[in-house]
Amino acid sequence: MSQIGAPHGGTCPKSPRSRTLRTVATLTSAVLAVTALAGCSADDDADAAPVAVQDNAPTPRDLVADGGTLRWAVDAAPTTLNAFQADADATTSRIAGAVLPALYTLDQRGRPQRNPDYLESAQVVETEPKQVVLYKLNQQAVWSDGREIGAPDFVAQWRALSGRDTAYWTARNSGYERIEKIERGKNDLEVRVTFSKPYADWQSLFTPLYPKQVMGSPDSFNDGARTTLKATAGPFLLKSVDAKSGDVTLIRNPRWWGQAAKLDTVVLKPVPRADRADALAAGTLDLAEIDRSTAERISLALKDARAGRNGAQAALAHGPGSSITPSKALKSWALAHGSDEEKAEEVRAARKKNQEAIARYASAQDTLATYVVRKSLEPAYTQLSLNGESGPLSDERVRRAVARAIDRQELAESVLKPLGLPAKPPGSHLALAGQAAYKDSSDALGGQDTQEARALLADAGWVPGGAEQPAGTKAGSEAEKKEGTEKETEKGASEKKEEAEKEEAEKPAKSTATPAPADAKKKSDEASGDAPSDEGLYIVGDDKPGDRRAVPAQAAPGAGTRVLTPAPAAALQGAALQARAEALDTRPEALEAGTGSVARAGAPQAVKPDRGAAGAYAPRGTAAPAAVPGAQQALGKDGKALSLRFVLPSGPGSESLRTVGDRIVRMLDAVGIRTEVTKVPDESFFKDHIASGDYDLALYSWPASAFPATDARPIFAKPEPASDGSLMVEQNYSRVGTDRIDQLFDQAAGTLDEEEALELVRQADARIWAAAGSIPLYQRPQLVAARADLVNAGAWGFAAPRYQDIGFEKDASPKKADKKADERTGEKTGEKAD
Repeated sequence: MSQIGAPHGGTCPKSPRSRTLRTVATLTSAVLAVTALAGCSADDDADAAPVAVQDNAPTPRDLVADGGTLRWAVDAAPTTLNAFQADADATTSRIAGAVLPALYTLDQRGRPQRNPDYLESAQVVETEPKQVVLYKLNQQAVWSDGREIGAPDFVAQWRALSGRDTAYWTARNSGYERIEKIERGKNDLEVRVTFSKPYADWQSLFTPLYPKQVMGSPDSFNDGARTTLKATAGPFLLKSVDAKSGDVTLIRNPRWWGQAAKLDTVVLKPVPRADRADALAAGTLDLAEIDRSTAERISLALKDARAGRNGAQAALAHGPGSSITPSKALKSWALAHGSDEEKAEEVRAARKKNQEAIARYASAQDTLATYVVRKSLEPAYTQLSLNGESGPLSDERVRRAVARAIDRQELAESVLKPLGLPAKPPGSHLALAGQAAYKDSSDALGGQDTQEARALLADAGWVPGGAEQPAGTKAGSEAEKKEGTEKETEKGASEKKEEAEKEEAEKPAKSTATPAPADAKKKSDEASGDAPSDEGLYIVGDDKPGDRRAVPAQAAPGAGTRVLTPAPAAALQGAALQARAEALDTRPEALEAGTGSVARAGAPQAVKPDRGAAGAYAPRGTAAPAAVPGAQQALGKDGKALSLRFVLPSGPGSESLRTVGDRIVRMLDAVGIRTEVTKVPDESFFKDHIASGDYDLALYSWPASAFPATDARPIFAKPEPASDGSLMVEQNYSRVGTDRIDQLFDQAAGTLDEEEALELVRQADARIWAAAGSIPLYQRPQLVAARADLVNAGAWGFAAPRYQDIGFEKDASPKKADKKADERTGEKTGEKAD
């Protein structure tokens, strides 16, 4: 599976140990790879809700100018050009889409469609005794060196990715390991692929397709394709990767046999998301994914332009000059020209600084008015993950109570409604609205119900007052109690009684906070304190060394976690979203294992949480928060309070995620579940917390997939205990799964009956809901800033970009571009700036 981190860059060490660690780095790229569901139209399913349409200024090719350079923002320079390596990232996938064969591409509903530029046909021609797929390739399709694309390339890719030769440092082998043999047909343009057992998702294979020069040997696969490609076969060629700036330059392919690319050049420019507003204001980008604040800034610039205000006037209306009143201006002028030279010099310097700020703002607004915001929904959803490995959440009743306490509709509306996007919460973990396999199975868990949540908690033994120690019970851990019991065997009855009485007399009096009563009626946020309790809230780095307290034992992960091979789409379209973990308006580093090395697919790797990692402790003496109006009395059991550790990223691109987290904390407060909110650096969010299991609650994103039976299985596979006491997981970071879910995925992948496969996937999803390891909250918004005259580019939604059609409108003068911007943006965009 493919919108929420990016793998660590650099070349791969060649030692056997470093190769066994390669799998770990792919875990983040799996968190958000982009694929979507195969099959029939969403109209076939009554549960499929309306979806946001593609917003990419579709324009016929005859109205697109020939030539020009597109400057396209990416998160980072590519760490490798081989999409099947563990550290492939979103930039790797973008390059592959422009320069390499894709046998199948995705349409607006996320369905795989045969790409006629490479395939004349592809179909299952035999099912007995074994499944055989016959590919007939486009006779004009050639690599950039002039050699025709054919069977030798298929054979080389199969051998490299089958997992049989461990010398290849591959990120995955799902699907390829099912191939028994590949044969040449009547000629090299016919390829017969025989499978050892049926494989429903065969269309996921051989995209992208690399030349045999890359896949033919471990050396060329592992190292040769990291910085260059020996041959390509797309509408563009890879010209260069600038080692200093990271810019990747693609140029039109003169050997391309399909419709010629409209652009002369595409430059992929690494620009951090936090810097994109400034880059757009400076006019150095033509296309960039942006966050909500940048979108609102562009909307404001467009609104000013429609109102007839230029940048200078806008600066005085709502920019740096908006606070300057006539009286203030007069006073400033008088002081600047007064007799007090020292004061006059100070005022003149301030006036100059203000004028420069106004000029910068005016210039930025004028430039931003030349862009438009194109928006849709990404093929990915943000979820609340509940770590069921240990602690209170290991009890299914507590997980279900958390789910029933949360109003998913409210959360979806808070994120999507202000953007004018559909705000219906996803009803499936495995497909999104509009896809063939989509079916709302959330009833298997149930909707928001405060009373039901409290009943579930009570059934699990968590009740008001349960955190109080029984009279005469010594405070301490279970280990301490056990130790005391062992010591008791060595003492006489009178001695034990005497010691117990002494301890009871010396024990300090207990103070119990009185919980605030629930509000009788709904009030405004300000009046009612409609905000989450901030119990345990701290920001990593604020505490002083040596001044810490340990996290409660139930919040800590188990003895260890082993991570297995990630989902296959991670290395394919996988990196398109990256594991931004929704935090993923910024880019987490690759998952590392100790030395920063990464692992070969299939090699289990122990990931041991660093107990001294950032975010593992809170400052000593952290005060318990005041009771929140409307919150239920805190719950407890056996002298322990019910408190869950909620880990959130602290980076500048994660504000929206933290706001959602605040709302969730408030909802949990209402049923008596307290949370300890821990904000950690984005770069450690995934590797130190999610992947290692060092959390109770967390927010991050997963994608939908065109091939859920293959791609989703590792995400929901049942974790298995290892002989050393660690837990073997794949990408199931919630550590919640069942044998039946695994069986349903296996059955779906092994049937060639499409309707049967879809029904099996839906059954698996219903059981995933019932297990309550993860709760889909909302589909991620996709906001893209584009030059007003740029067409066939923007928010693609499910669909893959058609690179050869991207370009600039013919005769798009600045005046015409402004008019187009008005037409495409409409009043709804401008309203967001109010």
